[in-house]
Amino acid sequence: MNKVEQRRALEVAVKAAWAAGSLLRRNLGAAKTIHHATQHDLKIEMDVRCQRLITERLLAAFPTSAVLGEEGIAGELTSAARWVVDPLDGTVNFAYGIPHACVSIALQVRGPDPAWRGARGGTSIRDNSAKMSPEAAEFQTVVGAVYDPFVDELWTAIRGERARLNGRTVRVSGRRRLGEAVVSLGFGKRAAVLDQMLPVFTALVHRVRKIWIMGSAALALTYVATGRFDAYLETGIRLWDIAAGGLIVECAGGSFRHRRLAQEHAYDMLASNGRLGAALQRHFGLTPRA
Repeated sequence: MNKVEQRRALEVAVKAAWAAGSLLRRNLGAAKTIHHATQHDLKIEMDVRCQRLITERLLAAFPTSAVLGEEGIAGELTSAARWVVDPLDGTVNFAYGIPHACVSIALQVRGPDPAWRGARGGTSIRDNSAKMSPEAAEFQTVVGAVYDPFVDELWTAIRGERARLNGRTVRVSGRRRLGEAVVSLGFGKRAAVLDQMLPVFTALVHRVRKIWIMGSAALALTYVATGRFDAYLETGIRLWDIAAGGLIVECAGGSFRHRRLAQEHAYDMLASNGRLGAALQRHFGLTPRA
């Protein structure tokens, strides 16, 4: 896929994100229909409505592509290009009327990408046995868009170009000392992931300036890209949560390290400004990206 096609793809992704974001903004205060609930997560009707809207627009513009989303798969599954979509990242925030959620859309194309390294078999955030995964060898993220409709902020990136926020180039922070850092943590949805992250929180809280728990992985990544946060760490995160935001971090000059886990489309992940990653790795045993 050449740059002209990538720019067209980004334009389509942005329009789809705006449309879904408008739907979210209009319905923030409305009653929510819950389809499924667990202790730490909700699935609501708006997730499905937004993914349907986004899928229709993406496949209308790229009819031979596939769409891999949190709410299902559509299109040509053997396609050389696939969209990776989180139609509502921050569902619990949204369901509770908290205006901190977003739409995340990435385009991936088949081809080896050394950034997407991982290991099957349930490796933990402290396990250093990372290897290239089959999925890693197949797809590379080339376009990313994340839209927060509640503050009207749109982050965009094309691989090899600078990341942008509402059209202006952005860059990660320059902070080098962990003691000055603002770090975001994610705690996932499963008990095992929560148990894994609690020791990380306990260790970090005494070493950094502030810890934030945002409830939206894509927005935490874009905040790293914009220099608002210095790092973001989570285990058990899903592909659609990080595909667009990870590219945006890289295109903003940051580091996006991630390792595939046994669960389908699940990863360990550390995004940082590139200056604090080594310190975090020393504390928590994350394998550096080759």
